[in-house]
Amino acid sequence: MISGGVTQSTPPFLDHDRPPVPDLVVPRGVTPFHLEGKPVRGRLVRLGPLADALLTRHANPDAVTRLLGEALALTAGLAAALKFRGSFSLQAKGDGPISMLLADCTDTGELRGHVRIEPEKLAMYGKNPSARALLGRGYLAFTCDQGQDMERYQGIVAIEGVDLTEMTASYFASSEQLRTHLRLACAKTDEGWRAAAFIMERVATEGGLGAELDAMDGEDAWTTAVALASTLKDEELLDDALPPERLLHRLFHQEGLMVAPSRALAYGCRCSRSRLVTVLEGFPTADLDHMAEEGTITMTCEFCNFDFKFNRESIDRAAGHA
Repeated sequence: MISGGVTQSTPPFLDHDRPPVPDLVVPRGVTPFHLEGKPVRGRLVRLGPLADALLTRHANPDAVTRLLGEALALTAGLAAALKFRGSFSLQAKGDGPISMLLADCTDTGELRGHVRIEPEKLAMYGKNPSARALLGRGYLAFTCDQGQDMERYQGIVAIEGVDLTEMTASYFASSEQLRTHLRLACAKTDEGWRAAAFIMERVATEGGLGAELDAMDGEDAWTTAVALASTLKDEELLDDALPPERLLHRLFHQEGLMVAPSRALAYGCRCSRSRLVTVLEGFPTADLDHMAEEGTITMTCEFCNFDFKFNRESIDRAAGHA
């Protein structure tokens, strides 16, 4: 996005500062757990105040904000399972009012996301459209990026179902090949926007002597775990005052609950002036002239909604243009 603005006094090639966005970390963002002796593992994701910091960078309608919040919580939970340095992203593209939704999270918990809206289409759906109405027909892409030297893994599924939980079910069934129980929640509370996810998986039982009996016991354990997890309420998931261990204890205290140390989540927009300078230096002089308004080029980060101002002449000097 390019727009007009005020000239930045510091030359862009000397200013490598990050924009003034929230320096926010949620220490207990993702809490892994498993049930001892049972083929059940999971992750409880609670963004806490990080949800409000991420979701309020843009003034989107509430229905759009809820969908993005659910996507951010889901992505954070899936990224927590990464066994390598990299990132996990969820991208939705459709022909509905939301033409594109993107959420991504690194293996270290840096989280970001944004949506692109077509206001004319959105006005046709009232105040509280479903996720399916917002996205329309299209696809979801789940991508594991292991860095420049590694091949990316991507699973793509058609958008099916009413909400993001149902839309994600086919991805788990076809790509992960794991039976999964998923619960997503996002709402505006008295403390601001909050978002959470509960992801539980049935892991495979080992073969060998007694495998058939173990499989029967494992199926019973999974059925019980799903029944208990189904009692979760959105209010519990989104309650900052309810510690994750206590919430999990409510569900599984008689099922051999084992809780692992929580992992942090952080405000993770990775934009910077230095990166954008590199992009601008690749444009022809004529394009730079077209971008400039009153001697200034403004580039807006879609994730954090921060305007970067660049003096047109400084870009020429940085790039070595005549």
